[in-house]
Amino acid sequence: MFSNKTILVTGGAGFIGSAFCRYIVNNSKNKIIILDKMTYASNMLSIKNIIKNNNVVFVKGSIGNKILVETLLKKHNPNYVLNFAAETHVDNSIKNPETFIKTNIVDTHNFLNTLLEFYTKLNEADASCFKFLQISTDEVYGDIEFNAKPVDESAPYRPSSPYSASKAAGDLLVKAYFITFKFPGLISNCSNNYGPFQHNEKFIPKIINNILNKKKIPVYGDGSQLREWIYVDDHCEALTKLIEIGKPGENYNIGSGKEISNLELIKFILKILKDLSVINTVDEMKYVKFTNDRLGHDKRYSINSTKIKTACNWNISTSFECGLIKTVSSIINVKKNL
Repeated sequence: MFSNKTILVTGGAGFIGSAFCRYIVNNSKNKIIILDKMTYASNMLSIKNIIKNNNVVFVKGSIGNKILVETLLKKHNPNYVLNFAAETHVDNSIKNPETFIKTNIVDTHNFLNTLLEFYTKLNEADASCFKFLQISTDEVYGDIEFNAKPVDESAPYRPSSPYSASKAAGDLLVKAYFITFKFPGLISNCSNNYGPFQHNEKFIPKIINNILNKKKIPVYGDGSQLREWIYVDDHCEALTKLIEIGKPGENYNIGSGKEISNLELIKFILKILKDLSVINTVDEMKYVKFTNDRLGHDKRYSINSTKIKTACNWNISTSFECGLIKTVSSIINVKKNL
């Protein structure tokens, strides 16, 4: 891993952003400035064990706050900037698209403008090593046919929800700033993440918590939708390689290749909980409540990650079962300590 770098991490108290910060602190001596607006999805417990580290600075605020961002850039002079700050829940984007447009497009645009001003004033040495990484999603590619090959980075953007459309717009702004202004930004498009500290509204924590609380698990349609899942620490390892080695102006898919239907995922988690003696049956029908399908619901996401594997010598190191066991155990432990 790179060393002696100063990294600005936005959305660093969110699920993936906090995992990245913990990964950096636990594996290096790099300095991190965490900027987080502290929305409902932020969780200070996720950075509790690193916040007192001398190499970590936490600031509450928005990426759209030009004066605050300018102050941080001037004070800390970061080498790398990773933008995890985003509204991410598809259901919420259907109910309230405006919040997603504001954060994922307008605030991202303001942030890019502020970073561009900072970048153009850097001396040649600092400018040569400065990079910006936009953390995006595989959902920008839209629905993938069940019998189709996983899509690579040349696939067109075909977003289906206000969430994925807003993330696609942010990605395109980064690409435009690279082409027009030579701003050294690159984009990662990752599959579904899972792991400790994920917000309870997300599917895997909801499955686990509903089972533990003896509540039915809401499943859209017939539960046949396919998703590709990656353990969050594997994603973070990929990002550390990408920010150092990745080429500005490029997209890089980050995925595990592990696709599983929503219903099969529930069965998998039920088996883990039974093996841990938390429940005594794996009959999914006891736990599932089928509901009307979501508006514009994509049936499948599937990405080809060959590019980052080749360019950055990266691959996953956590099996799906091992990652799920860690995730289930972490949620059980949190529940015990409440």
